[in-house]
Amino acid sequence: MTEVLARLQMLAVAAAFAGLICWGLLLLLRPWLARHVAAIPNPRSSHYKPTPQGGGIAVAFATFVVIWTSFALIPALQEHRAQLVTVTAAAVLLCVIGAIDDMRSLPAIPRLLVQLVAAGIVVASLPRELHVIPLLPSWIERVALFVGVVWFVNLVNFMDGIDWMTVAETVPITGAVIVLGLAGANEILPTLAAAALFGAVLGFAPFNKPVAKLFLGDAGSLPIGLVLAWLLILLAGAGHLAAAALLPLYYLADTMITMARRIAKGERIWEASRCHFYQLATDRGFSVPAVIAVVSATNVALAALAVLTVLIHHPLVSAGALVCGAGVVSWTLRAFVRGRHGTDIPRSAREHEA
Repeated sequence: MTEVLARLQMLAVAAAFAGLICWGLLLLLRPWLARHVAAIPNPRSSHYKPTPQGGGIAVAFATFVVIWTSFALIPALQEHRAQLVTVTAAAVLLCVIGAIDDMRSLPAIPRLLVQLVAAGIVVASLPRELHVIPLLPSWIERVALFVGVVWFVNLVNFMDGIDWMTVAETVPITGAVIVLGLAGANEILPTLAAAALFGAVLGFAPFNKPVAKLFLGDAGSLPIGLVLAWLLILLAGAGHLAAAALLPLYYLADTMITMARRIAKGERIWEASRCHFYQLATDRGFSVPAVIAVVSATNVALAALAVLTVLIHHPLVSAGALVCGAGVVSWTLRAFVRGRHGTDIPRSAREHEA
């Protein structure tokens, strides 16, 4: 118990410092971002006036400053030096390309190439003994993980479309990883990284609360997606695949269904759209705070189910939790489609809006 309390205190301090660093840095950066990195509204936007973006630079900076400071102070982290270096390098790479894209829109191919390099660096840094699905040949699993990291990086970017959406996703996921680390289900490095990201995102939250005064931008959504993907892979590799699948389940469902619909219509899926379920909800009577409340409640429920699968590590419990999680997500998506008044919009109108 004493060891758990000591670790909890360490993680709380890490989160608090990350939050303070991010908050303070944003106070300094926001005037410059407002002058040079403003997001101009377009027909696919959810905002109605130019708003500075690029606040994710402070989130990434605070997260990794705290992780590396902890690395210098905690001997147990020394064995993870190589992995930490590669993950940091990959996150910095995405932050830089994201910041450039925030300032001047880049073509899809250069952005994708950088994402491929970053994902490859992270997957190459994973411990050799790590296996998410032991029955798969190692090379097939690594290819699948590589594709998964690229997808998750873009998934967070796609879903960062309204105020506080990334906060509503990142805080429950990192919070669950912290709880699982305290329970001994995860190693110290991912647990500490989760605490640092948890705090940094909370430090960003006051600037992004509806109506937002600052956006993450690609400079934040891309590295956040990378770090979350890495945390989920390590969690799955520790033998908790069901928990790793449950934590991002709402994001996965919203994005995958939306992408499938857009592909079926022949749309360019790499371009921004207003087809996601949470965006449709705002078009159908939900306020942004109401959408965020529903998404947050959904993600907290998924996090609770994920923790349950670890505390009661049994195939039947994992299967039941996955079924319950799918039900919760289905209810959320259905509620967003039906709109605030709880009535389906005619199919023709729905297709016109999408």
